[in-house]
Amino acid sequence: MADLDTIDLSILKVLQVNARITNAELAERIGLSPSACSRRLDILERSGVIDGYHARLSHKALDYKMIAIVHISLSGQFAKTLAEFESAVKLCPNVLVCYLMSGEYDYILRVAARDLEDYERIHRDWLSALPHVVKINSSFALREIIDRPNVGL
Repeated sequence: MADLDTIDLSILKVLQVNARITNAELAERIGLSPSACSRRLDILERSGVIDGYHARLSHKALDYKMIAIVHISLSGQFAKTLAEFESAVKLCPNVLVCYLMSGEYDYILRVAARDLEDYERIHRDWLSALPHVVKINSSFALREIIDRPNVGL
């Protein structure tokens, strides 16, 4: 953050709202020439500040109406155990987010499912088959209050 100036922050704020904006529109909104804006964008992308551009899909519109928060405990926290689990969990298409945690559980996952029957399939075919898993605790979201895709700048 220390290397970002007010122009960089302005670019990022605009892109968080609309990443499909043209370079010319972006340049006009932040008060730069299109070439200067393009250079700034290139630097932000190469430095990793901008990590990519994505379409935000509606899980509900795609018939994934259930979100499960899944706590997972492993048999140990050896480097090989963690690496094997992490490699395997990345293959499950229904896992939206996976965090290595401190505290009672080793991992927390956010899993999308079409319904309870679909979650049962995911649990049986994917989650229970993950290496080194000794405990799975699932909770189901009743209602989404906020799912913020970006941090405040």
